[in-house]
Amino acid sequence: MALNEVANKPFARRDFLKITGMVGAAAAFSASLAACSSGDTGTSGSGSTAGAAAAGTLTAGISYALSTGFDPMTSSGATPFAANMHIFEGLVDLHPATREPYLALAAAQPVQVNDTTWEVALRKDAKFHNDTPVTVEDVVYSFERVLDTKNASLFAQFIPFIKSVKAKDQSTVSFTLNYAFPLFPTRISVVKVVPKAVASKDQVAFDAAPVGSGPYKFISATKDDKIEFVKFEGYNGGQTAKADKMTWFLLSDAAARVTAMESNRVQAIEDVPYLDVDRLKQKVNVESVQSFGLLFLMFNCSEKPFDNVLVRQALHYGLDTESIIQTALLGNAKSATSYVQDTHPEYVKADTVYGYDPAKAEALLKEAGVSNLKFELKTTDTSWVKDIAPLILESWNKIPGVSVTMQNLQSGALYADNVDAGKFTVVAAPGDPSVFGNDLDLLLSWFYRGDVWPKARFRWSETKECKELQKMLDQAVKAEDPAKAKEIWAKAINLIATEVPLYPVLHRQLPTAWNSDALEGFAPLPTTGMSFIGVAPKA
Repeated sequence: MALNEVANKPFARRDFLKITGMVGAAAAFSASLAACSSGDTGTSGSGSTAGAAAAGTLTAGISYALSTGFDPMTSSGATPFAANMHIFEGLVDLHPATREPYLALAAAQPVQVNDTTWEVALRKDAKFHNDTPVTVEDVVYSFERVLDTKNASLFAQFIPFIKSVKAKDQSTVSFTLNYAFPLFPTRISVVKVVPKAVASKDQVAFDAAPVGSGPYKFISATKDDKIEFVKFEGYNGGQTAKADKMTWFLLSDAAARVTAMESNRVQAIEDVPYLDVDRLKQKVNVESVQSFGLLFLMFNCSEKPFDNVLVRQALHYGLDTESIIQTALLGNAKSATSYVQDTHPEYVKADTVYGYDPAKAEALLKEAGVSNLKFELKTTDTSWVKDIAPLILESWNKIPGVSVTMQNLQSGALYADNVDAGKFTVVAAPGDPSVFGNDLDLLLSWFYRGDVWPKARFRWSETKECKELQKMLDQAVKAEDPAKAKEIWAKAINLIATEVPLYPVLHRQLPTAWNSDALEGFAPLPTTGMSFIGVAPKA
């Protein structure tokens, strides 16, 4: 199936354009995961060999190591999240490449009974990878485990509108909402359906060896090595696997990914180093896709002088972002002119845009009463961020009275040991919640709702501006008129652009390389991660 087609009773496009736009994809976090395999969860099959792909096999070079397990209730790592797009299904899913909605485990479009009641019928004869049937009980369990606060699922923040999930009958699930939520038909895609009998028995084992109902079955995963999949023969949905096997080699070293692509060890790689794009283009397909994926500045708003908005604004005005983009990213990004990129369907240019203005930066610091600003910038060790970071320092250290040093940290250490412990003043880091959805409510909620970011990280939650923002976000998402919602979101973006407790510096373009002589139907994603949904190896 071509990537622009939507299988299995597609949603009417006009219906969805009323409530949501196209959706981007992927987020990157880091931690660790020991080698794991399918064990006794009911999966079976054999792994692929390294080297050139055999007929019927898909191979890829992935840029991130395994950073979490695979349980879709808790997994937030870029690589396992991408793998889960092939392993699990929601009731509704969004195609990873086209971001068009399609029916997955749902047999028909969700039906709105009234303002706060929706019903979804299940696909007939759907099975999990251990050959047990997908039941209404599994669906109810999958939503309830995400909503259960004891499980601390990060996905709960995306479905606060759900009050309860019940079985209406043996083939229909009924949702009762806390309030009317027009985005319900696509937002439920954030919850993936799992087999209750397996996931509830041993969550740790399930996290290491997932069992889903998607087109590919998980076989094994080895940290810093590879993930192996096989085609699920029992799959009866609209996204049937087009390869017998699939192997993802975990190649966090950029040079290793490029070498694997040039030597035909893999058919595609993500996150092509910008310096290698032109050379690879002479041999294979390379395309850079504009993404929401951003580099943001985050301030500890509980620490002086960064509790002063003028200081935060000064450091944004003090960045020569265009020079950074051209020098470090070879032009593969756009300076932020809003919270979202200018290709986003709900883009509105912010009233405050931070063009390079060192004189204004100096004046704002003077107005704030800050004459000798010394601090340490903490960043992640992501390769492109490491390329950018020295240029950030160069810009800031040109401002009279400003002296900045830098520390690069592995992402897990940055957050666990520094940010979450309050041991930072300014952070520059990447982020991309658009893997979960692309509506403005979801994208804004990721960084600005709940306790994780506003309270525990940039420590802005007690300000009147943060409380005002929460009211705006609530009003926007409950607005039945899309025009009214967009108007409120624009006000929210303007508030964030003015206050900048956490705000983008730039939105990246992401280069992916693939061999069109080896793959049919492949398309690059606008985020970290790769998709082989609907992709077939050529003989």
